[in-house]
Amino acid sequence: MQQSFNPFPVYAPAEGSETKLPRVFIAPQRYVQGEGVLEQTGQYLQLLRVKRCGVLASKRGMNSQVTQLTPGLVKAGVEMVQGIFGGECSLSEIELHAHNFKASKVDCIVAVGGGKCVDAGKAIAWRLAVPVVVVPTLASNDAPCSALSIIYTDAGETQGPEWYADGPALVVMDTAVVASASERYLVAGMGDAMATWYEARVCLDNPLGITTIGARPTLAACALGEICAHTLFEDGIAAAQAVLNNTVDTSLDKVVEANTLLSGLGFESGGIAAAHSIAQGYPSIERVHANYLHGEMVAMGLIAQLVMDSKNDEARKVATFFARVGLPIHLGQLSLDPEDNKDLDAVAEVATAFPFMSNMPLDVTQEVVRTAIADAHKLGVHVFANEGDKAYQRLHTV
Repeated sequence: MQQSFNPFPVYAPAEGSETKLPRVFIAPQRYVQGEGVLEQTGQYLQLLRVKRCGVLASKRGMNSQVTQLTPGLVKAGVEMVQGIFGGECSLSEIELHAHNFKASKVDCIVAVGGGKCVDAGKAIAWRLAVPVVVVPTLASNDAPCSALSIIYTDAGETQGPEWYADGPALVVMDTAVVASASERYLVAGMGDAMATWYEARVCLDNPLGITTIGARPTLAACALGEICAHTLFEDGIAAAQAVLNNTVDTSLDKVVEANTLLSGLGFESGGIAAAHSIAQGYPSIERVHANYLHGEMVAMGLIAQLVMDSKNDEARKVATFFARVGLPIHLGQLSLDPEDNKDLDAVAEVATAFPFMSNMPLDVTQEVVRTAIADAHKLGVHVFANEGDKAYQRLHTV
């Protein structure tokens, strides 16, 4: 099985060299999006000359999405070996499936599911030195297009990233599947995606800013991040309504691409900064970790980043949009008390230790983070007074 991969030494200048860090753009080989494309997966696998694929999905996924794609595999003459994903992208889960799929001699991994299943599929494929095909069932994050996985313990605690030399060979995003899922997942994806432009811009403007692979951001990635934000502002509310109605329309199609492709390429080759750093801190509070999605935490982190960077008008614009689609904009909407110094200290400690916080163009201390979170909370409360939380309440009503 392949050994772990670290991209930082690959792109670093040779010792003693005056060469600067290069700009690097990475992406999946192919991205296919549309209503009903799930059923065409077998046809797309012919592009990779797949003969026997290992399909990783949860039990629920096996009974729904995998059932839908199976006839296409049969028609394409592709054998399928199933692996039931246990729910956690942990090393034990990864090694178990890697062992089983290797014994079955698969020549491709097809990961069908949400972010953790997708990340596990990438990790398994890397260990077996076979291509990975990602079939997301949600548009809740930008993991599908990236060449990395976030690894967790069996108990669900974050261990850190694992990088791969190659991105997915193919991403198949069925908008009909997204439309049938909960509106909250699409909206959470908007929170994650909206940060793409603002974080990439910080990294590009900072001469010392680096991306998640240790290279300089590209103009292409930043441009993708900018159009990603523009798309969300223009079509986000209508796309959320489409999912609420279980329909696929042009707005949903645009936002799914923004959440998945534009954000995925934008964050990986554009860079991340305070928004994701602060979002790393929120799960250290158990009730936040247990009840909120990654994109919801990034949304709160983004408002804090904009306040920290003195972009107050943009912070207000972003917070207003978030309120209208149902993302959290103040600490109470993450089950946090702004007067609880212990919780805020815990978030600030993790956030400042996150390596990409250094992309910010200022010296970020724990006090700076706490102040930014507190000021962002005050802004959110003010926006809430004008916009209300009707959308938020709809998404969070059990």
